[in-house]
Amino acid sequence: IDSNRVFMRSLATRQSNLAMSKYVKDAEIILQAAGFDLVILETSGIGQSDTEIIDHSDLSLYVMTPEYGAATQLEKIDMLDFADLIALNKFDKRGALDALRDVKKQYQRNHQLFEQNPEEMPVFGTIASQFNDPGVNELYLAILKKIEEKTKVVFNTTMAKPEEMSEKIFIIPSKRVRYLSEISELVRAYNAWVTKQADIAQRVQSLKISEQLLAQHGADTTDIQKLIKNENQHLDSSSIRVIEGWDIKRKKYYDPKFVFKVRDKEILVDTHTQTLSHLMIPKVALPRFTSWAEIIRWTFKENVPGKFPFAAGVFPFKREEEDPTRMFAGEGGPERTNRRFHYVSFGMPARRLSTAFDSVTLYGEDPDLRPDIFGKIGNAGVSIACLDDAKKLYSGFNLAEAKTSVSMTINGPAPTLVGYFLNAAIDQQCELYILENGLVKEVNDIIEEIYKQSKTKRPVYQGDLPIGNDGLGLMLLGVTGDMVLPLEVYEKIKAATMAKVRGTVQADILKEDQAQNTCIYSTDFSLKMMGDVQEYFIKNKIQNFYSVSISGYHIAEAGANPISQLAFTLANGFTYVEYYLSRGMNIDDFAPNLSFFFSNGIDPEFSVIGRVARLIWAKAMRHKYGANERSQKLKYHIQTSGRSLHAQEIDFNDIRTTLQALYAIYDNCNSLHTNAYDEAITTPTEESVRRAIAIQMIINHELGLAKNQNPLQGSFIIEELTDLVEEAVLAEFDRITERGGVLGAMETMYQRGKIQEESLYYETLKHTGELPIMGVNTFLSSKGSPTITPGEVIRATQEEKDYQIAMLDQLHKTWKKETALSLKKLQKAAIHNENVFDVLMEASKYASIGQITHALFEVGGQYRRNM
Repeated sequence: IDSNRVFMRSLATRQSNLAMSKYVKDAEIILQAAGFDLVILETSGIGQSDTEIIDHSDLSLYVMTPEYGAATQLEKIDMLDFADLIALNKFDKRGALDALRDVKKQYQRNHQLFEQNPEEMPVFGTIASQFNDPGVNELYLAILKKIEEKTKVVFNTTMAKPEEMSEKIFIIPSKRVRYLSEISELVRAYNAWVTKQADIAQRVQSLKISEQLLAQHGADTTDIQKLIKNENQHLDSSSIRVIEGWDIKRKKYYDPKFVFKVRDKEILVDTHTQTLSHLMIPKVALPRFTSWAEIIRWTFKENVPGKFPFAAGVFPFKREEEDPTRMFAGEGGPERTNRRFHYVSFGMPARRLSTAFDSVTLYGEDPDLRPDIFGKIGNAGVSIACLDDAKKLYSGFNLAEAKTSVSMTINGPAPTLVGYFLNAAIDQQCELYILENGLVKEVNDIIEEIYKQSKTKRPVYQGDLPIGNDGLGLMLLGVTGDMVLPLEVYEKIKAATMAKVRGTVQADILKEDQAQNTCIYSTDFSLKMMGDVQEYFIKNKIQNFYSVSISGYHIAEAGANPISQLAFTLANGFTYVEYYLSRGMNIDDFAPNLSFFFSNGIDPEFSVIGRVARLIWAKAMRHKYGANERSQKLKYHIQTSGRSLHAQEIDFNDIRTTLQALYAIYDNCNSLHTNAYDEAITTPTEESVRRAIAIQMIINHELGLAKNQNPLQGSFIIEELTDLVEEAVLAEFDRITERGGVLGAMETMYQRGKIQEESLYYETLKHTGELPIMGVNTFLSSKGSPTITPGEVIRATQEEKDYQIAMLDQLHKTWKKETALSLKKLQKAAIHNENVFDVLMEASKYASIGQITHALFEVGGQYRRNM
């Protein structure tokens, strides 16, 4: 309906017993006078006897569902006597085929068409929620034909009649819909097995001690030896190995040096750090158990970091050369955010960049003068609309260097941004090749000729380069490496670059539907593109870049409690696993490319959110999916809770953030973003961001206990919380299974409803004061702790917005032909169910984000929320 050829108006009936407003006739006359050739009139429908519509229409269509009750109920529906066409919608529901048969027979009886085949009756099974549904397409063609029959008006169409019947395309095969409950059962069974093994080990050890005592006193031990032999038969071989290897294992961690391997590379680390008092503090502390039962229980339920089930972390030791710091930034145009990136990473041993995009980019649109777009350009995130923007955004950071890692928080148009990022990384390496081989003048001549021919302006970096930016990534602005280098050289550079790039794209479309709302394509098509990206990664050996960051953060920010955040996030993760497996991908080819993202609040459950996630993931990957060790390791990013930042007493926010960061670091998160104290009222300033970074740096480098890397292990309350949270998550898995799995639950908005209920509960307790929050509802200042008004709200400038629009105009003119051709190829790939991302990599060299989005809308469908 978003066309200037369409006018839409809603008319209230004002009376409960009528399906139509009494002013409908007047509206029809006005529309006819205005020259509209087709008027569609929809009634609200008030029951089985409603036929008022036929007094107004040349052609009538009755829409119903398969859930009308017994077949005898069809006798009461008057519209089956009068309708020209019947749509049986929600055709994916159980019993739909039987309903289609019964409605066709009823239509045949009502219209006295006994000489015709019931299959020829104008009744169509449709699934309106499914893009490009064969049933809807067939109904559309039937409507055009019936209009021509009754009015002699011809509406031409190139659409061919579909051969197949409307059928729900299941993302998860129906036979696999119990996957979450299967995981629950498996985890519970594993935990029960551990308890049983520990009990057996306890008995064997007790019997052996008794045997030794009897032998010392010269007593007969024949019977007790039989008992030992009998019990030993029930002790698993893995349990025996754990007991026999315990002392050796402990010794390894208390020797001065420890050697472990990461992807066949040996790493030697010191096992202790020395305090100012000259005490040697172990980096990994092991329990002093002598009880076999405790050794087995601890090894199978906890274990050291880097060993299954990874309760304490997925790597044996933390990286010494870099902190887990990853700070979020994004504002204005790409140049301004580039300067912020260089500011927050200056002097850091590793560059971990996390990108926030403006809402125009998040919804896949181009910067434009449109009132609903212009005001949002570069606000609350960076404006990235094309490949050149990505090059400027990450300029001065070598994207193929091992110590550079980029995270992109974007979902709906994520494949497009990944295309921009990878092409920017490839072109950086092309620049280095050009410099190394003395080709600068030759390349500049080629670029000048391209822009001379196109008669357009070449994009440039706006303003001065910040400290630390050496200009890498800016030489090929306006062109790509394959335009200036021989194809074989370019392809070699491309392959080498993609094997090296490190980072993450969020791309979690399930979470978007459940919590955050930046969905742009139909859910099915979004999932298809996610699968295409992962297949492309496998094919091109992209192993260090995560194709999806399965995110609980936004679920928590929308109001979910920590249990729901963790349960929904893991459930979404397992849904991606099931979908990728259904596409024929190997578990060990894609599971290492999945990462997770959680929020850390102050609730007690947050202290174990990472360890419980690792435990459930590892057990499921190993015992359900048969995945290798690398696939069993759940890696995750933590961002401190934005929801816990308050606009009153904003200085207190740093205290909350510090406690949340402590939870995250003690729980061995893989990367961490600490929020700035002023984020409750404005975009963070350089001063507040520096303080936020300092929080985690002080914990990592100054806090003594943080020198130990498994400080939570051995705590009674942590073990109790781990068991409680794990079981609560498994119970939620079972509730989701009852609703048809994650996708089935989304259809009834189960996740959204639960998040909203939990949000309301929190807000209620906050407002009644039952949940004390210092400086907000208690411990108020003498002035009453009023809401702080920011002195300055950071926003994109008029100049930045104007430049983005003007730059895009030049881009569209420069690559008009190439864009049209690449977008046609992109649409063709989508229509023929080929790998869309393969073609998108090429299209993203020329086309802007809005051009790509709208091209894909035509073949993949726009997002519509289930209501």
